[in-house]
Amino acid sequence: MYYVPDGTQLCGFFECSECGNRFLSLQTAPYIVCPYCGEAPDMEIGPDDEMPAVKETAKMLQIVEGEDVEKMDGLLSLAITGGDYNWL
Repeated sequence: MYYVPDGTQLCGFFECSECGNRFLSLQTAPYIVCPYCGEAPDMEIGPDDEMPAVKETAKMLQIVEGEDVEKMDGLLSLAITGGDYNWL
């Protein structure tokens, strides 16, 4: 599969409020850091620097379970691959 490993039975369907991307993730928290536009903060700060803030901009739209995981992954993957069915 494209977003989650084969055999996944439970995942979260997320949409980022910053970049608008929709994706599947193994995480099922209400909000997570977007893998596309979110950046991991650099925790190596100097004495005059402020502590970086982690922005959790991706909101979970729903939990996907069972056979629906593979179907949802396939549909979202077609949007990324431009409708190329050869990878299926």
